[in-house]
Amino acid sequence: MMDELALFRAIYRIRRFEETVLEEFKRGVFSGTTHTSLGQEANAVGVITALREDDIIVTNHRCHGHYLAYGGDMRALFAEMMGRATGVCGGRGGSQHIHWRNLYSNGVQGGIVPIAAGMAFAEKQKMSGAVVTVFIGDGTFGEGIIYEAFNMARLWELPLLIVVENNHIAQTTPTSLVLAGSLASRLRAFDIPVAELDSSDASEIRVVAEKSTAFIRETSRPAALILNTVRFGPHSKGDDTRAEEEMRLLKLTRDPVRILAERLPLEQVSAVRDEINHWVAQAFSLALADPEAGLEDGLDE
Repeated sequence: MMDELALFRAIYRIRRFEETVLEEFKRGVFSGTTHTSLGQEANAVGVITALREDDIIVTNHRCHGHYLAYGGDMRALFAEMMGRATGVCGGRGGSQHIHWRNLYSNGVQGGIVPIAAGMAFAEKQKMSGAVVTVFIGDGTFGEGIIYEAFNMARLWELPLLIVVENNHIAQTTPTSLVLAGSLASRLRAFDIPVAELDSSDASEIRVVAEKSTAFIRETSRPAALILNTVRFGPHSKGDDTRAEEEMRLLKLTRDPVRILAERLPLEQVSAVRDEINHWVAQAFSLALADPEAGLEDGLDE
C-alpha cells in the first residue's frame, strides 16, 4: 500500500512533467499536438497503483499521466515527443501512441475499447489472472463501437476494468449538451457493475480501484469505474473556451496536488517539489540533447 507521501510524489511528477510540456511547446521543441491530464493526475495514480505487475493498461490520447504513474521514464517520454531515438518507441509514436511493458496507448478513443476487450479475452484464455484496464473519456460514449465491446465483455465474462475519466467536457463541448441519460446507466444496461466517485483524492480513488479489480479477479467479469474529474488544461495545446473564474475556483477546490499536500508536513512537500523539479528539468535537458530518430530506430531486428 502506497502512503500519501508516495502518492503525492507520483502526482507531482506528472504535474511538473506536463506543465513543462505545455511551456516548451511554445518554443517549438515538440511537433504535432499533445493532450495533458493536468488536474486529473489522481485518476492515473489512484488506479494504476492498485494494479498488479502482470495487469495490462490500455490508454488514449491523454496518456502521459498513465505512463508516468506506471513507472515510465520521463526522459524517454520527453524524447518520444521530440522524435528522438531514445524515446519510448524510438521517437515514432509521439505524444499519443506509446508502448512500454504492459501499457499501450492509442489516439483513437473509441477503438481502444474493443482492443482492450480482445486483450482481456486473451488473458482469460491463458488463465493468467491478469486484469486489463482501459481508460476512456466521457466523449468516447458518442462512439458506437464501445457498446459492442461492452456487450461482448459482459457476455463472455472478460476480466476488463473500464475506467471513465469524466471531465465533463469533450474537447470544448460540455458533456451535458451531447449526452442523454447518464454514463453509469449505459454501462449498467449491459449488466456491468459500476462504481462512481466524485473526487480528486488519489487515496480515495485507489481504495475504490482496489475493490473493482478484486471483484474482477474473483468473478472474471467486467466492471466499470467512473471518476468524475476536472481537466485544468486545454483539450490539447490552447483550445480552451472556459471562463477564467470557473477554472480558478476548480483549481482551488479540485487540485489533486493541493489535496494531498495539505495532509502532509510542509517540509516533506517542499522537499518533494524541489526533488521532482530537478529531475524533470534534467530529463528534459537530456532528451533535448539526444539524437533524432533515424529510419532504423524503434524497429525490431
